[in-house]
Amino acid sequence: MSVEVSVRGVSRVHGPTRALDEVDLDIKAGQAVAFMGPSGAGKSTLLHLVGVMDLPDQGEIHVGGRRVDDLGRRGLDRHRRAVGFVFQRFHLLPALSLLDNVLVPVLPRRVAFDRRARARELLAAVGLAGRERALPGELSGGQLQRVAIARALIAHPPLLLADEPTGNLDSVTGQEIVDLLLSVREEYGMTMLVATHNPEVAAACDRVVRMRDGRIVGDDRVTPAEGVLDRIGRLG
Repeated sequence: MSVEVSVRGVSRVHGPTRALDEVDLDIKAGQAVAFMGPSGAGKSTLLHLVGVMDLPDQGEIHVGGRRVDDLGRRGLDRHRRAVGFVFQRFHLLPALSLLDNVLVPVLPRRVAFDRRARARELLAAVGLAGRERALPGELSGGQLQRVAIARALIAHPPLLLADEPTGNLDSVTGQEIVDLLLSVREEYGMTMLVATHNPEVAAACDRVVRMRDGRIVGDDRVTPAEGVLDRIGRLG
């Protein structure tokens, strides 16, 4: 399950800074899109607006054919619950086990699946089978990000937003996380948007949108041939 995303004339101002400046963008359902650019380019702001963690000052945002920036409080909450978020800093709760961290987004909600079975399945899918009772303090950074990915997938989201998911990781672990994100995106059929400084992360996606000073300055499709050559280059 995946959704298309449409952004029309979106601007966001933070004090004297114009974080986004009349951005227009269309993303097809099922695409993996990387947003690249220097700090302050507007990458994270755009992801936060698509996930309605923040709201635009101008313009419209549509996800799955529905406008989401003008919803009431309950509508905003419903949209946020339908989106999977992966952050640079993991945001796991240190006193909870890995299993309970994965369960957090669905604990206060009625769901049509077995929560604990789904959490165990996801921990196994990210390579952490048998570690369900471990605490976050017992894990490496890469393992923590794997838990965060499992948590993001617990509610079967059609849209996954990843904000600098490899920013706190070494290059080898970062590549493992990139491969994991792409594999779960393929398996679960999601649309995936990634804000990143890492060119290897971007090269692994279907499309690279380049941003600067709150505007889109480039939009490149990554062809299958380019992806293969990139991976061969890394192996060599």
